[in-house]
Amino acid sequence: MEWQKWKGHGAMFCANAMWGVMSPLAKLVMLGGAVTPLVVTDLRIFGAMILFWIASFFRKPEHVGYKDLAKLFVASLLAIVFNQGCFIFGVGLTSPADASIITTSMPLIAMVLAAIYLKEPITGKKVLGIALGATGALLLIMGSQHTDTAQKTGEHYIWGDLLVLLAQCSYALYIVLFKDFVGKYSLFTIMKWMFTYAFICALPFSYHDLLNASWDMLTCTEIASLTFIVVGSTFFSYIFVVVGQKNLRPTVAGMYNYVQPIIASIVAVCWGMDSFNWVKVLSVGLIFGGVYMVTISRSRSDLSQKVKS
Repeated sequence: MEWQKWKGHGAMFCANAMWGVMSPLAKLVMLGGAVTPLVVTDLRIFGAMILFWIASFFRKPEHVGYKDLAKLFVASLLAIVFNQGCFIFGVGLTSPADASIITTSMPLIAMVLAAIYLKEPITGKKVLGIALGATGALLLIMGSQHTDTAQKTGEHYIWGDLLVLLAQCSYALYIVLFKDFVGKYSLFTIMKWMFTYAFICALPFSYHDLLNASWDMLTCTEIASLTFIVVGSTFFSYIFVVVGQKNLRPTVAGMYNYVQPIIASIVAVCWGMDSFNWVKVLSVGLIFGGVYMVTISRSRSDLSQKVKS
């Protein structure tokens, strides 16, 4: 059991670390102007779909019933379509600072949803852990933000903020509602269907951008970045998410969302885009301290055993 938990922690750390690396890489690609955010999102979904189908051919075939296919469709909407779609459109309407700050709400949302649907207790350690993690993430985010030059109306900001918040709610719902379901099939069976459904849903909104993308303008660096985004930050990351989802409570899994700004900050420092200072050290300490507090907090099974004894 202890080994399973450590495997879950390692998987969620790796998934969020790859997402943290993806942020500066995606920004680098989109600054080139050859592809739009929608094209990057569609490439992620399509590339991962192909890779999961190829991987599934080397696994024992699994029959998925119609009811479970319907559940996988809902899972794809929550984990991929609404999560990525709302975030991409939301960032386009609000500021990067607002979007980054709103993403820190995901673990809190996951804790509330887990309490409602899974009857997981809301303990003082969980609240303190989420508060510590959010504080550390906010210190990193605010310390790395520059003046936002986007000219948007207040109304657009509100809609953008709401869309980013909806993306966090969508992902939190996925890790809570489908915690037990992901153990029913192999992760390759689950993911190949989820990404297939996501591609079908996303294509009508992105085909125009795909047709008008300047593919010949992509540099070798941008192609390499897109390859990592598809293979590392999508294919492998979603494998790690399922492993973490199977072995960790939703609140604990959600806490690793705070790893993303740490990795993004490290990459920025390595690339000379940012500087290393004591605030970053403090932020890292707060985030991992928060993860530890949530990890040692009592679960529903712990409380049940206490009542029985």
